[in-house]
Amino acid sequence: MRSTMGSKAGVLLLASGGIDSTALIDFYLRQKVKFSCIHFQYCQSAAQSEKEAVEKVCEYFDVESTVIRLDFPLAQRREEMTCRNFLFVLAASSLKPGPTRITLGIHSGSQYYDCTRRFIDDCQRVLDGYFSGAVRVEAPFIDLEKPDIVEYCKANSVPIHLTYSCQRQNDPPCKSCTSCLDRKKFYGC
Repeated sequence: MRSTMGSKAGVLLLASGGIDSTALIDFYLRQKVKFSCIHFQYCQSAAQSEKEAVEKVCEYFDVESTVIRLDFPLAQRREEMTCRNFLFVLAASSLKPGPTRITLGIHSGSQYYDCTRRFIDDCQRVLDGYFSGAVRVEAPFIDLEKPDIVEYCKANSVPIHLTYSCQRQNDPPCKSCTSCLDRKKFYGC
């Protein structure tokens, strides 16, 4: 895994180590877009397994990646880490030399506000306030649902086996959180 923060390409891909952000890496590579990945550690329950998954995925695709530690736990409402994606977008937009685009692997069909088109629009308004339109937030999968992303992965041989999705603990996965249940339902593992 190459690790350089600076994103000469100007595009930062928020990588979680899960299926959605791994599909997004493949998507941008197929579009021939230059980007680097950034992974945030925020005292999450599966921090080590997510970090290892990001490292494996980025090594597989031979893309640049950086891990940034946010040394405080985020508030949690059931399985939702409130404000997580918003915090990541703001943090990514503030890095030097500064991205021109920030991309997330969120999709429709989620119960969480930070996985909606409205969330993307709201983030863009905040970024416009700070950067006058110079920084864009993107979510190419926002109109897809989880089964569509899994089908994309299967059709394009995306290495789902390298990803990690459990919200509750490091490896082994709990097999009962929403992410584990989705993984079993849509991918069969």
